[in-house]
Amino acid sequence: MSKPLYGPIDQAFILAAGRGQRMQPFTAHTPKPLVTVGGQSLLQRTLDQLAAAGVTRAVINTHHLAPKIEAFVDDYKHQSTNLKDIFISYEPALLDTGGGIYKALQHFNDRPFYVLSGDGLWSDRDTPLLQRLCESWNPQHMDILIALQPVARMTLTQGVGDYDLLPDGRAVRNIAQQGTHMFTSIRINHPRIFADSRTGAFSYLDLLDRAQGQGRLFALEHAGDWHHLSTLGDVKAVEAQWRD
Repeated sequence: MSKPLYGPIDQAFILAAGRGQRMQPFTAHTPKPLVTVGGQSLLQRTLDQLAAAGVTRAVINTHHLAPKIEAFVDDYKHQSTNLKDIFISYEPALLDTGGGIYKALQHFNDRPFYVLSGDGLWSDRDTPLLQRLCESWNPQHMDILIALQPVARMTLTQGVGDYDLLPDGRAVRNIAQQGTHMFTSIRINHPRIFADSRTGAFSYLDLLDRAQGQGRLFALEHAGDWHHLSTLGDVKAVEAQWRD
């Protein structure tokens, strides 16, 4: 195992506040992060992978069916041996992908942290993805380091080519969504990207574009599988592969 050049990334933010509209009617009574694949919820798998990567503090934002996520987290904290320091950031009104993180910044002590989406599912090969991100993180040159999935390898769920990966490791957003890679939503960012942000709803995409414009958005290609679960059809397709 390589030692990270800039120390471990031991904190994370999980986006779990969305309504999951495309997964109705399931999400009328169950938050999307609690959908199960292979007998475990997406949120359980994400927390387990964070714990295995050495994360000891996590913040989860909530809105839709928030009490159900809070109850799950209470149970998880009693079962986990490593990741017990989990905070809920409840949003009475949705703050979007950027505003939700900004609201919770006080938990991260001005140090870099992982950001992940609550509706993603990934598997690793050899070196875990989170470890690879940590070992590649260089805050002297990067503000954001994102994990990208090759669209050509997305056969179970729909891939959108929203990024191209340059030879020097920088990522460039493909406005026409015809790029070679899809953003997995898994990333490391430095809190300084929020320095000019204001309270309220705003998109994290604005921060990605600004980092790209400053030459400080880098990417890592994921070597394993990653699935974006948007619909019940996606869940069924991935569940079938998981059983096999």
